[in-house]
Amino acid sequence: MEEVGNSIESVAPKNLDELYFNVRSILASARQRAYTAINFAMVESYWLIGQQIVEHEQQGEARATYGAGVLKELSERLTKEFGKGFDESNLRYMRLFYRSFPIRDTLRHELTGSHYRRLISIEDEHSRLWYMNEAADGVWSTRQLDRQIY
Repeated sequence: MEEVGNSIESVAPKNLDELYFNVRSILASARQRAYTAINFAMVESYWLIGQQIVEHEQQGEARATYGAGVLKELSERLTKEFGKGFDESNLRYMRLFYRSFPIRDTLRHELTGSHYRRLISIEDEHSRLWYMNEAADGVWSTRQLDRQIY
């Protein structure tokens, strides 16, 4: 029993400053993990919304037959229930996001919606995926990504 007690004492903080910095580090790490998880959940939801829009527009056909007013009506309903963020232009972005990254498993957890907004501007699929992976692996901010692309 003494050995266990001694090992606990050896890793226990020796003063209040050390305790504070240890606890602070734990909280900062937990907040960062939570932010990343929430951010990716939103990215995934935008992808899924885009998928739903494309599938609705195509209705099983290879190409979409655009129904006038579908995005407008969807936007009005979503905005009424969920608030800002669902105007027609954002819904078009979600549709384009899905089309630009048709395989959900290729999305990177490390990137934000802002990263993906910039990435969809790259027309060449191979280049788009290369920049996506480089941005994630290099922990690029959206500004760094912009500098690399343009």
